[in-house]
Amino acid sequence: MNMAIVKLSSGRSFQTSGESSILDSAFLSQIALPYSCKTGRCSACKCRVVAGQTKALIAEIGLSEIEKSKGWILSCVRIATTDIDLEVEDFGDAIVPEARTLACRINSLDKLAPDVIKVVLRLPPKGGVDFLPGQYINIIGPGGIRRSYSIANAPRVDNLLEIHIRAVAGGVMSQYWFNQAAVNDLLRLHGPQGTFFLRNIAKRDLIFLATGTGIAPVKAMLEALPSFKVDQHPQSITVIWGARHEHDLYFDVEALPNIKKYIPVLSRAAAAWQGERGYVQDALLRHMSDLRNGIVYACGSDAMIDCAKSTLTAAGLPSQYFYSDAFVCSSTLA
Repeated sequence: MNMAIVKLSSGRSFQTSGESSILDSAFLSQIALPYSCKTGRCSACKCRVVAGQTKALIAEIGLSEIEKSKGWILSCVRIATTDIDLEVEDFGDAIVPEARTLACRINSLDKLAPDVIKVVLRLPPKGGVDFLPGQYINIIGPGGIRRSYSIANAPRVDNLLEIHIRAVAGGVMSQYWFNQAAVNDLLRLHGPQGTFFLRNIAKRDLIFLATGTGIAPVKAMLEALPSFKVDQHPQSITVIWGARHEHDLYFDVEALPNIKKYIPVLSRAAAAWQGERGYVQDALLRHMSDLRNGIVYACGSDAMIDCAKSTLTAAGLPSQYFYSDAFVCSSTLA
C-alpha cells in the first residue's frame, strides 16, 4: 500500500493511502476538515492542491471547470497519489463528535405545512447523540435506505432530536414518512455528520440564509447561541428565510432568541404579499449593502448555495466567511 503525506495550510499533516479519501484519512488522524454530503455533489469540502497529485474517485459535480483548472478538489472523493500540500481550513483543536449508529423511536409526528412534517425522535435515556448544532444525521429506514436530515434543535437533556422533512415526489422515504410512519416506530440513525456549525462569529454580523427546510439547522444554531460565552457572541444576527408560498414559512422564526432582523422571502408570492420577493441573497443585499464584517451560514439547494456565494462575495463578503450546507436530492442517492 502506497502511503502519502498530506500537509495542510495550518502546518498540520497526516498520512493517507490510495484506498481512503483525503477527508476520511484526515478524520482517522483526528483532524477535522470541512464536509457535508460526502458524495462530490456539494462543495463544502472544497480545498486547493498547492503541490502534489491527486485522483478523483467519482465525478466532482460540486466543482466548476474553472475551479478544477485552478487546482480545487473535493476531499471527500479524492485520493492522494503523491505527497500533497493542501490549502484548506481545519478546525484545529475543536472537537467534532464522532458519528455512531444508534436505535431510536419516533416520539411524535406533526404536520407543519402541506408538504412538511416535524418528526421528533426518542433515544434511550443513556444513549443520546453528542452533536454540534447545525450538524445532520442519517436515518436508516425500512429496507436499509438512508436519508440525511439536519437536526432542528439544540442539544436537550431529554435526548430528543427534531427533524423537518419535506415530501419528495416519488421518494421512498417520503412514502414512509407521510403515509406509513407511526409513533413508536423503531428506526436507526447514524450521526452526527457534517461540519456546518458556528465558528468565527465573535463580533461579526451573523447572517443566516435558508430556503425550505434549510431553516432546520438555523433553528438549532439559534437555540444554542444563548449558551455561548459573551466574548463569542456576534455583533448582530439576521435571518433570511426563502420559500415559494406564505404557508411554506412553517414556524415563527421571530420567536427564536437574539435575532436582530428577520426577513421572509417568497418566490411565488400571492398579490397580497407585502414582504420581499425573489432570491434570499438579493434580499440580503437590499437590506445590508456593507458585507465586509459579515459571516454567512447558508443552507438550501446546491443551486442556491452557489448563486449566493458568488453574488455575496462579489458584493464584498470575505470568501472565507461563507459557510454552507447544501441539500442533495434524494433521487441521486442510493
